[in-house]
Amino acid sequence: MNEHAEPAAEEPLPDDPPDEETVSEDHLAEEKLSEPSSAYESVPDDDGFDAPPSGTYRLQLRGTPEEHFGFAEAAALAPYLASLGVSHVYLSPVLRAAPGSTHGYDVIDHSRLADELGGAEAFGAMAARFRAHGLRLLVDAVPNHMAIPEPGDPKMPLTAVLAEGRGSPYAKWFDIDWEAGGGRVVLPGEGEPNYRRFFDISGLIGLRQEDPEVFERTHGLLLGLVEQGLVDGLRIDHPDGLADPRGYLRRLSEALPDAWLLVEKITEGEERLPADWPCAGTTGYDALGMVGGLFIDPAGEKPLTDHYVSITGGPRDFEEVERDARLHAATHGLKPEIDRLLRVLQRVVGDRVMEQRPGLERALVELLVAMPVYRAYVVPGEDAPQQAVNVLDEAARRARAHLPKELHGDLDSVVELALGRGERTDAEFIVRFQQTSAPLAAKGVEDTAFYRWNRMAALNEVGGDPSRFAVSPEDFHSYCVRLARDWPSTMTTLSTHDTKREEDVRAWLSVLSEMPSEWAEAVDRWRHWSPGESPLEPDLEYLLWQTLVGAWPLTIGRLEEFLTKAMREAKTRTSWADVDAGYEEAVLAYARGVLANPDLVTDLAAFVGRLARHARVNTLGQKLVQLAMPGVPDVYQGCELTGLALVDPDNRRPVDYGRRREHLQRLDTGRLPKEVDDEKLLVTSRTLRLRRSRPDWFGPGARHEPVTAGGPAAEHVIGFARGEAVALATRLPVGLERRGGWGRTRVDVVQQGWRDVLTGCTHMGPVLDAARVFEHLPVALLVPREIDR
Repeated sequence: MNEHAEPAAEEPLPDDPPDEETVSEDHLAEEKLSEPSSAYESVPDDDGFDAPPSGTYRLQLRGTPEEHFGFAEAAALAPYLASLGVSHVYLSPVLRAAPGSTHGYDVIDHSRLADELGGAEAFGAMAARFRAHGLRLLVDAVPNHMAIPEPGDPKMPLTAVLAEGRGSPYAKWFDIDWEAGGGRVVLPGEGEPNYRRFFDISGLIGLRQEDPEVFERTHGLLLGLVEQGLVDGLRIDHPDGLADPRGYLRRLSEALPDAWLLVEKITEGEERLPADWPCAGTTGYDALGMVGGLFIDPAGEKPLTDHYVSITGGPRDFEEVERDARLHAATHGLKPEIDRLLRVLQRVVGDRVMEQRPGLERALVELLVAMPVYRAYVVPGEDAPQQAVNVLDEAARRARAHLPKELHGDLDSVVELALGRGERTDAEFIVRFQQTSAPLAAKGVEDTAFYRWNRMAALNEVGGDPSRFAVSPEDFHSYCVRLARDWPSTMTTLSTHDTKREEDVRAWLSVLSEMPSEWAEAVDRWRHWSPGESPLEPDLEYLLWQTLVGAWPLTIGRLEEFLTKAMREAKTRTSWADVDAGYEEAVLAYARGVLANPDLVTDLAAFVGRLARHARVNTLGQKLVQLAMPGVPDVYQGCELTGLALVDPDNRRPVDYGRRREHLQRLDTGRLPKEVDDEKLLVTSRTLRLRRSRPDWFGPGARHEPVTAGGPAAEHVIGFARGEAVALATRLPVGLERRGGWGRTRVDVVQQGWRDVLTGCTHMGPVLDAARVFEHLPVALLVPREIDR
């Protein structure tokens, strides 16, 4: 919709446009919303199966007796999910997993659907029920690894390898260093593992998907489900663990040319998904950071950083924290992987060279630690792409700062080997370097550094960069234009089963960026509420207060669970591998004391209450932006209402769908939203339904065009056009309130005649009064309406 292009600078928005251009004909009744428009909120029919994906809903399946949620339970949600407005139900892994699995990523048998979830019959019934309600299926696939089975299960491929060793026909399935194990597999508890693991989890062994037989045997069932029409797309877990992600995706796309294929690829900073990967895009962590950053005030960075440093004594910058955490992962949890790569390096250059140049080992480790992204993508036998060269050049630049000058030559040699250049090119080194750098990024940064530097916990998120404090509207729009052009069917998300905290915890914490002084005063007050010193490390205590404010109200059980994970992941005073029981108990006792202090709780609750109206703006704003922007929005289970869960297992608890059905039914009968839960459900359902009914506006081929605001509070509007729809949201609400509201702020929507599908209000245009647009909600989703002449 080209009419929404930003006007030229010499044509500013009028300060006082004619009344007929700004008047809002408000049809929002006192008791009821306008009846839904069937043109925008229709239920899908059979023709919808040919439409592009418009929205997904993620369900976490669980086969354990406690909190069981299998195929039958998922099927029962079909009417609700269809009414919510999604096109696809997005399932966690469905294959047979290790006994007692709570998530399904520990597959032990690729030839069977999980009996614990209901088995093949229940899966077929579920798929049929979804299809009867116009819903398609996106399923999580786990190609990188499988679980080590329990002893004595003769049908498992790895069981045969354990019994027969290298001579087993299944030996080539697994990424095993046979020489290091003396010809056998070294299992957990028997010494250092001699196989590629999933990160540092010794119970998960790497698969060799580069072997065509392994691909066929591990994908046969899933491919068959797609070919039978029971599954419509696959989400590929951790492609960065594979020897050749591009080659794997080419094989998969050739087998499933019409399937919707997404990859769980974490991009960092300016990194881009490789353009030659045959897939629709990522699972949306990149969008999560871009959307969330819009609602953080950049002016809060310095005062919040100053306060963080003053009370924790921690560094002002994240860079050194990240490096130390990566180095810790390399020398502790991922040491077996580093040692294996060093053995490959020794084989390539020879024992004599390694003895003469001992600096090669240190150079290799420093290069891995300095990698700015998960991995480079170099394929043996091919020239390294420029993107990979740039990645290694940047890593080398960073590594040189930590190496004496006499080792810079060793570093250059390792870089050449990693890029496959020079006289000594070695395919195994090229591949294994990449397979080692990826888990080092995950474990060193997301699972360690993010728990050591909590200047602003809302930024410490998967795929995020804690050092990037905020995102400007200009950067956001540039990102969206690129998505619409290059990856229109990529996924976007605000919460997943792996996020450190759900979306609305971050929405609450983002308010603190606008009131750093009030926050600093509150933290200082709470820290000194009781006599005596806190036993918590300063950074952990600062994280405690942020967690209480962001996820309030919190039970002591949930808080203890979170703190235990946070301090063990930080690996400073205690860890999963080396528990300091005394320290942990002191921390948890302190947390219990906080929640048991009625005066402190009253003060904390009052502070949270002062944030509430502003957090509401962020909650609704980030949700509308995510749902309406380019890409296919995912709603993580339960997050159609306020999502205040913390890191797993908190974010994988059962969801009360009865409550959600009741709320949606109430809204669909025209009743007004009662509170933020209702408002968020209204935004979610109406936007999803609009997307589903108008793929020409939101799907492939649709553009993203910024909408311009003018006037004293113009910076508090984020708006864009998708096709003939316009999404508008309020941002930085504290600042908006301090400046006295919208004043004479106007929004240029170019055309006349609009209806807000969220409230039923109609607006004339083409220049709208922001105060009227946001009179009832801090967001608006406008569609054209016929103008009475």
